[in-house]
Amino acid sequence: MLRCVVGAQAFGGMMKAIVKLTFLIAVMATASLNAWAQVADRFADEAAPAAPTEKPAAKEPPPLFIVNDNIIGYYYLPTATNPGAGQTPKNVVVFNHFDVWTYGTNFFNAEYLKATNGRAPPFGTPAAPCDQNGPLDPPGSERCPGYTEIYGFLRSTLGWNQLSGTKMFAAGPLTNIEFAFGVDANTDNTTLGSAKRSIQAGLQFDFDSPYKGFLNVAAYAYKEWQHDGFASMEAVFGIDALNPGGKVNYDTTWAIEMLYVQPLSFQPLPLTFKSFAVIHGPKGCGEPCNPGPGLKRTTEYLTQQTLALDVGKLAWGKADQFSVWTAYRWWKNKFGIDPNQPGFSFPFTVESTWLTGATLTF
Repeated sequence: MLRCVVGAQAFGGMMKAIVKLTFLIAVMATASLNAWAQVADRFADEAAPAAPTEKPAAKEPPPLFIVNDNIIGYYYLPTATNPGAGQTPKNVVVFNHFDVWTYGTNFFNAEYLKATNGRAPPFGTPAAPCDQNGPLDPPGSERCPGYTEIYGFLRSTLGWNQLSGTKMFAAGPLTNIEFAFGVDANTDNTTLGSAKRSIQAGLQFDFDSPYKGFLNVAAYAYKEWQHDGFASMEAVFGIDALNPGGKVNYDTTWAIEMLYVQPLSFQPLPLTFKSFAVIHGPKGCGEPCNPGPGLKRTTEYLTQQTLALDVGKLAWGKADQFSVWTAYRWWKNKFGIDPNQPGFSFPFTVESTWLTGATLTF
């Protein structure tokens, strides 16, 4: 009996040990499986391709032109002049372009000018050949229409502040200093056969004024070439021609150009006052003169004051779209011609006229 009890107790102890061992093995197996699962997950994560990351949007480059304006317009001058010929009304169609870009500005202007007084000199400004006062064209006769001219010019600047990437050339009212360049060209259907070609280069100084106005003052070295059709005709009439080719090459001189624009914002109407002035220094005859077909030249002055009304802003709330304006122009020694030539007076070298017009911006 004791042996059975002892045997039973021994059997029971052995069973408990087996159960404990079985439980331990199960725990260890579970732990191993979990460990292998974690290792497998880690390797799977490392082997899997990375999720694509969204690239930041590329920045758009700044626009080339900060300002880009184009204007067509018309204006009328009742008492324009053509030196040596006479006085005439003129109808003018104009196109201009203005832009501001990263380093400076560009301004291009082209005009088609039509004189309406075709009476022979000294009473009008006819087209060729009626401006020669030949046998068929005595003074005041009206055989030809008024002459036509096309004139264009370009002005460009490169700002020192823009080129240096600083504001070191701004102080007080001075906002910038700029390199300035320009070219002019024209053609007409007179006997003179005007073919002006000019180049200029210098410095421009820009100033602020109240109410968002500005003043630009530029000083240039200036060089001009022309054509003298009357000189080339001397050989035709049996005169000993001193300039049969009609080429005119003026001396290099100086020039000053000023532009003042002042919005009149202190009152309720959208009015702007504008004024420009151009001065050219003496440039010589450019061809044989005294004796010769050339004319003595002197300092030339051109100025114009304009008052413009922004009709677009006033009528339908669109500023700088459609404007009407009136102006006064004074031009002394036009084309640089000295009215006091050796031995005679040269007429119509002063132009004094009102003018009025309209412009459309697009």
